[in-house]
Amino acid sequence: MVKVLVVGAGMTGASAAALLRQRLPTDSSITVWDKARGAGGRMSTSRSSSDDKCTVDLGAQYITLIEQYQARRQELYLNLVQKGILAPMTGNVEGPNRFDEKGAKHYVTPQGIGSLVKHFLNQAEAKVEYNRQVVSVDVDGKDTVRVADISGNAESFQAVVLTMPVPQILQLRGSIQKALDADRPVWDRLLGVTYSSRYALGLFYPAGTELPYQWCSKYISDDPCIRYVAVDNKKRNLEDKTVGPSVCVHTHVQFGLQHIEQDKEQVKKLILQHLRARLPELPEPTEVKSQKWRYSQVYRGYPGRPGCVTLQREPLIVLGGDAFSLSSFDGCLDSAEAVASAVTNYLKL
Repeated sequence: MVKVLVVGAGMTGASAAALLRQRLPTDSSITVWDKARGAGGRMSTSRSSSDDKCTVDLGAQYITLIEQYQARRQELYLNLVQKGILAPMTGNVEGPNRFDEKGAKHYVTPQGIGSLVKHFLNQAEAKVEYNRQVVSVDVDGKDTVRVADISGNAESFQAVVLTMPVPQILQLRGSIQKALDADRPVWDRLLGVTYSSRYALGLFYPAGTELPYQWCSKYISDDPCIRYVAVDNKKRNLEDKTVGPSVCVHTHVQFGLQHIEQDKEQVKKLILQHLRARLPELPEPTEVKSQKWRYSQVYRGYPGRPGCVTLQREPLIVLGGDAFSLSSFDGCLDSAEAVASAVTNYLKL
């Protein structure tokens, strides 16, 4: 029986696991570990603590199908629309942005952006384990890789796929460091990968609250803090009066970089000050959640966008994620396809 571990339950990890389920023998074991309490990674949906029907997307906001992918992925998108996982974005978007890119089609996730990741995890029929932060990766003989989490629990696998942000891969302990040291060109290219950083806030309101905006999303270019605001339920085409509205706020990247090492709660207060100055008519929320995205989007990716990098062939260790493709839904799918090919080629399937 083939045992494969995918580290990271974000979009790349989930779609790679789903593709592996299609291509590996039916008795194969596919396991997904993630350090968080739930799936999604940077495509996560947060819930109000007082009403689990009131949700907000704190990471990716909508999915864009650009022209270069339409021939390859149109069927997949249509399938996701038919299943109710995606829906065409119909709300009004204001402010300077690239939303009107020629030929682009935009989609929202009515159940939250995290539902898209969960869809692929369900297809994978994988054993998904949360609160498992990987800290070391060791070659365990000729045929297996031993992976340990922060609690000291370890398991061995025939193939390991690492989809976490590149800086976290470079911090791993164990013989993986020898593999990195042995291939200096790969090491140097990995060191060159950089990410933008930003903060996000989710504001929750009780049912019946009216938010006085015609737009569903608004881009802001002339504020030192606020870059983007969305009325999340309106963005997702939801008009259920029994569920309170929610608002998502993203900061500028420069603001994120300036405050990335500060206490998250203190930064939350500062963002709210800027938000009240920008949108003074916005009602006071009953709850505010904050998210620090240290690795928000890939700023400088791995040269050549190979989709994945095979760090070691026997036993197999593969690096994947949007750092090796594009920082988008389709980029994650590109990486997942490259990962699945690398694993099946190694196993000679």
